Amino acid sequence: MVLNGNELGSGSIRIHRRDIQATVFTALGLTAEEAQKKFGFLLEALEYGAPPHGGIALGLDRLIMILCGENSLRESDSVPEDCEGDGHDVRGSE
Repeated sequence: MVLNGNELGSGSIRIHRRDIQATVFTALGLTAEEAQKKFGFLLEALEYGAPPHGGIALGLDRLIMILCGENSLRESDSVPEDCEGDGHDVRGSE
């Protein structure tokens, strides 16, 4: 979902096929044995035919940015982060 060139929300269809999930594990460098050991429960569940499912998440922080007339999330974010991704006001400075 886009408003005036700003992405407000997005979503996707989750992997619901065993063969595609196995291909992803292979692409991530897992052997079939490693994938089975770590994620066998998921691969087995997908054998039974999970229905396609997905979702969308709205970025309320971006909507607030637009409503405040700001061009940057840093100006309207309640927990601003520095360039390294640390929110010092919440976690304390190091």
